[in-house]
Amino acid sequence: MSLRVYSLIYIIGSLISCFSSGNAGAPYVGRIITGLGIGALSVISPMAISEIAPPAFRCLMTLWFTICMLSGQAVGVFLVYGCSINVAPTTALQYQFPWFSHTFAPALSIIFTFWAEESSRWLLLDHEYDKSLAALVRLRGLPANAEFVATEFNSMAYHIEDRNAGLGNNSSIQIIRETFLANTITNFLPTIFGMIGVTDSGVKVYSTGLYTVAKWVCCVAASLFFIDLAGRRKYLMIGISVQILCHSYLAGYLKIYQTNKEHVSKNSTDAALTFIYIHAFGWAIGLYSLPYLFGAELWPNKIRSFGGALSQCFHWLFYFAIPKVAPSMLANIHQWGAFILFIVFCMVALLYTYFMVPETAGMSLEEISRILRPLVLLARPLKPSDEFESTQ
Repeated sequence: MSLRVYSLIYIIGSLISCFSSGNAGAPYVGRIITGLGIGALSVISPMAISEIAPPAFRCLMTLWFTICMLSGQAVGVFLVYGCSINVAPTTALQYQFPWFSHTFAPALSIIFTFWAEESSRWLLLDHEYDKSLAALVRLRGLPANAEFVATEFNSMAYHIEDRNAGLGNNSSIQIIRETFLANTITNFLPTIFGMIGVTDSGVKVYSTGLYTVAKWVCCVAASLFFIDLAGRRKYLMIGISVQILCHSYLAGYLKIYQTNKEHVSKNSTDAALTFIYIHAFGWAIGLYSLPYLFGAELWPNKIRSFGGALSQCFHWLFYFAIPKVAPSMLANIHQWGAFILFIVFCMVALLYTYFMVPETAGMSLEEISRILRPLVLLARPLKPSDEFESTQ
C-alpha cells in the first residue's frame, strides 16, 4: 500500500511540472511533491526487497534496485538530449516529453503491486502468523512443510517473539530510542568536463549520458559477479579506494591545468577523462550501491522501517546540499581543492568502513541482528534473561 500511495504522489508531482504552461512556480511545486514520493520510495523498495529475499540472493536483488535507478538516470539524460536537438524549443513539448516520461515507471509499479507479496517479517511484527506463512510459501514457491520454508519461518518467528519480549512495544518513542542508542561527480559532470577542456555543450551532455551508462554497467557487474563473492565490506573499501585514486589524479591534473595549461599534453587530458569513467566503477561497487543494502539489512526487524527512513533521510539531505555548496566550493578553492576535500571525505568513509562496518554476506536478517545484539544490550539495563543469553 505504501508503494502505491507514494508512486501516485510521484506521478502527481510529475504531471504538475509537465503541465505547468509557462508558470515558473509550478515546476517547483511539482518537484517538492515528487520529492515526497521518491524519498519514501527509496526507503520502501530496498527495505522490502531485503526482507523478502533469501540470504543467498539478498545482495543481488537489493542492488538491482539501484540498477533500476541508474537505468532511469541514463534514459533521462538521453531523453533530454534527444528532445533538445529534435524538438523545437518554441513548443512546450520539449520539456513536456521528459516530465511526462516520469509517470511510466511508477504507474507500472502501482499495477504490479496487485501481484506482489507483503513482507513475511512485517506480517509477523503485526502478529499475522497465518498470512506471514502464506506469503512466504508463495514467495519461495515451496509448500509450508518444506524444510527450507519451515526453517526460515521458525527462525523469523522466534527472533521477532524474542525481540518483542525483550524490548517492549512498538511505540514511536520506543522505536526512536532504540534507533539512536552523494555524489558530486555525477551531478556536476558537465561542469567537470568543462574544467578539463571539453567545451561543446552537446558533447558534455552526451558524455554525461555515457558516464551514467558506465555506472549502470558497473553496478550490474558488481551485483552479478563481485560483491556476493568477496563480501560487501571488502568491495565497499575497494570502491572507496578507487574513488580516492581518481580524485587524486583529477586534483593534480586541475592544479597543473590551471597554472600551466600550455604544458598539459593531450594524453594527460585523455587520462583525466579515463579517470572520470574509472570513478564510475569505484562509486558503483561502493558508496552508491552498498549503502542502500546496508541501510535495509542492518536494522533489526522492529525498527527497520524507521531506521531505513533515517538512513535515506541523510542520503537525500546530502543530495540536496551538494548542488547548493558544490558550485561555490569549486569556484572558491581553485577547483582542484574541491577534489582534495572529496579525498578527505573518502578517507573518512574508508576508515569508518574498516573499523565499524560488519560483513553480512550470506547471513539471514536474524543472524545479522544477533551480530548487532550486544549494541542493543548496552543501550538499556540488563534483565536476568539478557544476562543468561549474553553468557550463552
